[in-house]
Amino acid sequence: MRWLVAATVAWAVLLAGLTWWSVRHDPPTVKEQRTLGEAVPVATRAAGHLVAALDDAAWAFTPPVVERGCRVTPLADGASLTRGVDVLVPAGGEREVLERVARRLPADWRAGVAMEAGSPRLRADAGEFVAVDGRAVADGRVRFSVDTGCRPLDTTVVDAHLLPGYPLGSELDGALRALGRPAPPGPEHLVAPCPAGGVARTVRVAAGAEPVSLAALKPLGAAVVDRPEEYAYRSGSVVVLADATGDQLRLAASTGCAG
Repeated sequence: MRWLVAATVAWAVLLAGLTWWSVRHDPPTVKEQRTLGEAVPVATRAAGHLVAALDDAAWAFTPPVVERGCRVTPLADGASLTRGVDVLVPAGGEREVLERVARRLPADWRAGVAMEAGSPRLRADAGEFVAVDGRAVADGRVRFSVDTGCRPLDTTVVDAHLLPGYPLGSELDGALRALGRPAPPGPEHLVAPCPAGGVARTVRVAAGAEPVSLAALKPLGAAVVDRPEEYAYRSGSVVVLADATGDQLRLAASTGCAG
């Protein structure tokens, strides 16, 4: 009888270990051919949970990415949706923000941070086979992503998340004036619902390719991150990010779940 008890305990330990490994390493799979349209609300809510967990960090939504052409079955094409949140942190603070977010996410997401290839990485399961990932993508920059995995494409999935033509708002307008840049056409407006109600939002613009000093932004609010090519400050409930690391100066103004 003792051997049966010991075998049962060993099996339970093995099953728990396999579950932990699967949550943190396996890509999301789609049960019963659930469509991309059915996954969109789950991914959108997950993005809101991430923002709520970030609290007063310097964050901004990134544009949703829809990738078509993946294989749902050997005979059927599909598509995947990724929602993202970029966070600027002081260099060396990447793991701290990953662990803080992991602690604040819903318990049933089983979020955790582990070292992978020498870097900390957050993995979580938002339910309905939607995976959440967080990692440092550069010194002082963390990227969180919500991925639906490959699913049958049944709807236009971008319209509810990326809304061209939304007004700039006073914070972005003030940042552009301080930098001597004209208001560009077509700002992007990205939203996600907050867990306790309300909406988190980001308005983003590309503000030209010329070299720029971000020092002109310093009088506009309380600095959160201050680097030559990346600057973030808070003005009331709005956090403004300026990113001059690419070929375009990009500005984003975001209001979180506490704002």
